[in-house]
Amino acid sequence: MSHPVSGQLSSLSSLAPSAPAAPAPAALAARDEDALYRKVWLRIIPFLFVCYVVSFLDRINIGFAQLQMKHDLGFSDAMYGLGAAVFYVGYVLCEVPSNMLLARFGARRTFTRIMVLWGTVSVAMMAVSTPTQFYALRFLLGVFEAGFFPGIVLYLTYWFPARRRAAVMAIFFAGVAVAGVLGGLVSGWIMRDMAGVLGLQGWKWMFAIEGAPAVLLGLAAARLLVDGPQQASWLSERERDHLLRDTAAHTQGGGHSLHALRQVLRNPRVYLFAFIYFSLTCGSLALSFWMPLMIRDFGVTDVMSVSLYSVVPNAVGAVGLIVIARHSDRTGERHRHFLLCTAGGALALAALTLPLPGLAAMLAILSVAAVLIFAALPVFWALPPGYLPGAGTAAGIAFISSIGITSGIVSPWVIGQIKTRTGSLDHALYLLAALLLASGLAMWLGVPKQPARPA
Repeated sequence: MSHPVSGQLSSLSSLAPSAPAAPAPAALAARDEDALYRKVWLRIIPFLFVCYVVSFLDRINIGFAQLQMKHDLGFSDAMYGLGAAVFYVGYVLCEVPSNMLLARFGARRTFTRIMVLWGTVSVAMMAVSTPTQFYALRFLLGVFEAGFFPGIVLYLTYWFPARRRAAVMAIFFAGVAVAGVLGGLVSGWIMRDMAGVLGLQGWKWMFAIEGAPAVLLGLAAARLLVDGPQQASWLSERERDHLLRDTAAHTQGGGHSLHALRQVLRNPRVYLFAFIYFSLTCGSLALSFWMPLMIRDFGVTDVMSVSLYSVVPNAVGAVGLIVIARHSDRTGERHRHFLLCTAGGALALAALTLPLPGLAAMLAILSVAAVLIFAALPVFWALPPGYLPGAGTAAGIAFISSIGITSGIVSPWVIGQIKTRTGSLDHALYLLAALLLASGLAMWLGVPKQPARPA
């Protein structure tokens, strides 16, 4: 089955032999092109941004729930770490199939399915009473959410060329930080002020209240999203043709066939990208899952205060990563930006093990780590599509993401084990710093400065 974009491109060239050659459409002037991409940005990015914030909040809110949940249910740090990791087992197993289905059936139906199902499971987390139930629901949350993030990466290749993509991706990674801010503000308030309402603990209310929006957004996606530029009635024919030409290098080919998947599996650079992403997300996930515990271990015992303090690094990280990603787009340089971000993030994580003079110093170092580690993510995702064959873009993006995100299986469990056995996160932070540095060096030394296909 042909990809919709390739079908549109084919139709542009399928003129009868006797027909006169159609003149090539005039390219848009720079000002008109900027206006077109602003128009596209406003139509699709705000809605997807809200969806991504909700998805990440539902993924990481157990970081706040643990402040009450572990005590109420008798869970150890190792149990919590395993529960955080089990999410990624389901996620990894289903990510590639989900993205290949998106390439075949379209973004609108795929995003609707994903959000409705994960929202339902997230709400069901309020019923957890045993470790087995905890692990089962976390696994199902991973199964149902699988494909959402790589689906966004793929969907953006339909609308934005590579030269504009880091700044666009930065918006979504800012969503990671925004989810941390909302988690700090909303989760703390729910857990403290809703505790006891209808006889339910605060963490149960948190799962119910934060999970419900995903279901509503999933239903809204069915009406608000289109599968690609060729279905966008709000674009003129000239605008649509320009978008299709500008993004054609990354949207040709079916992307959902077994042949495309075999192409990806035979490409050694895909595995290098997966290692880089694995090492990078080990650091980013550590900030998302363990920041509340780091702050509490520094002597902040009130759950609301922990939540409010966690807002600072996440808010600083959200602003900083957009600035760095925009600079990377403006200069057209990726490798040096990525290396500086990962090396600086590694140093910041290692600095957290030092005897710090006060909470302000710790929050400052956490903020530096958040800026640099989060900023490396959009810079990274601007690169892989240019090194993948057109037909393998969907499978390749999902494969890199699914293999790389196994960090979500390994990292929380390893950190939980280290914390349980040593009573400290210091050794875990050293390990995470080493992985961040390795990811930067792998990108610098192993990925050519120029992609295989033009941006």
